[in-house]
Amino acid sequence: MRSENLKIFAEAEICPARNVLDRFGDKWSTLVILVLNEEEKLRFNELHKVIGDISQKMLTVTLRNLEADGLVSRKVYPEIPPRVEYKLTPLGKSLVPHISSLLKWADQNFSSIMASRSKYNQKAS
Repeated sequence: MRSENLKIFAEAEICPARNVLDRFGDKWSTLVILVLNEEEKLRFNELHKVIGDISQKMLTVTLRNLEADGLVSRKVYPEIPPRVEYKLTPLGKSLVPHISSLLKWADQNFSSIMASRSKYNQKAS
């Protein structure tokens, strides 16, 4: 018999693992959060230069999603040309230690994971 705790995974709308982790677990969101954690605030072009290989469109989408989730704030200054700055919200800052723990784990286990992948690929060939 399935555990009652597993039922939450079946409903995407109420499942924290599927709903929240999907949003910031993409290729760019975690990186944007880490970059914004290093600086108090950054403009769009500064973020784009630091990350380098992200397209402007993807950076825009990522920032909008992070803003919608309350992890990043966007401030527009009434200047010509307009100046827009991004920074982490308190909620975004509260996520950083968890991301840092995951990165530490990844660093400690990278060699083992790469060896396992290689072994798996050799079996598959």
